[in-house]
Amino acid sequence: MPKALISIQLIESKIYTVRGQKVMLDNDLAALYGVETRIMNRDVKRNIERFPREFRFQLTDEEWNSLKSQFGISNESRGGRRYNPYVFTEHGVLMLSNVLNSKKAINTSVQIIKAFTKLREMAFDLNAIPQRLSELEKLLLLHIEKTDGKFEEHQDHITQIIQVLNNLIQKPDEPRRIGFRVDEK
Repeated sequence: MPKALISIQLIESKIYTVRGQKVMLDNDLAALYGVETRIMNRDVKRNIERFPREFRFQLTDEEWNSLKSQFGISNESRGGRRYNPYVFTEHGVLMLSNVLNSKKAINTSVQIIKAFTKLREMAFDLNAIPQRLSELEKLLLLHIEKTDGKFEEHQDHITQIIQVLNNLIQKPDEPRRIGFRVDEK
């Protein structure tokens, strides 16, 4: 990775949801921190008390196969991964920066935490959408109700105007003659 700050978009693309938690794979984190995955995992094992299961856990075969199908398959015949990877939650990433204890690790952790925070905010916004839709639906129904009442009122006025116009347009009945009439047959 270049010395410039890592983009939040790049980090977001490496955050997955596993067991209902947002996590990052150990090899993605190692690449971002600029260390080998095996070295990072070795350092984590040396400080395992800092990583309870809610901070770091190993994927099951099913979870790993599901993730592999989403982003490509590791070719084990050419030195690929021979065991299921570990994933780190947001808190695990924070602990990881303490374990690696370098300037780059600290800066990278800050960027990763910003990405996790941004994803959390986006999820919060998505949760608010149904409430907003419900409010809009109520407002629309209220507007329709008010409009229907006015429409009926206007419809009555329009009907009266049409009746008056029809009366004006109709030929008046022939006036009755005054006087005596003889029926001619």
